[in-house]
Amino acid sequence: MKEMEFSDQIKQLRTENKMSQTQFAEKLHVTRQAVSNWENNRNLPDLEMLIEISQVFHISLDQLILGDSDMNKMTEKLIKDTDENRKAKFNMVTTLIGGFLMILGFVCFFIKANSVEYIDKQGILHENFYLIPVGYIFLLIGLIVIISGGISYLRNKRK
Repeated sequence: MKEMEFSDQIKQLRTENKMSQTQFAEKLHVTRQAVSNWENNRNLPDLEMLIEISQVFHISLDQLILGDSDMNKMTEKLIKDTDENRKAKFNMVTTLIGGFLMILGFVCFFIKANSVEYIDKQGILHENFYLIPVGYIFLLIGLIVIISGGISYLRNKRK
């Protein structure tokens, strides 16, 4: 059985409802050119528009996207978009975590620089000496998280 492209699905849906491209576009609140681009495989609607089409014309998303239940360009686009969004979110989260850890490192240095050091009556020195190595550890871990996230993002982008 021949695979039906999304462009054919849209055209068939429009003709089954006895609509011109302009009428179809008005019903979906888009331009006629958008419908023409969908039907001529020059462009694909986004996920929100697919949901709108399925609701307006009482057709399931599976039937609209998959057509003859084979994977077509629309299905491939949705899978690719979802994968790219997931990778972008992962990159953003790793950058935020790394940045937060680096800020904690600088906060440790700031506290150390502004804390009071003194010797009590027994001759014991009181200082926050541990803040310097802790600050360096936070900076190092934050930098490692950001760099590893960036490397992972670039490696995935090459694929």
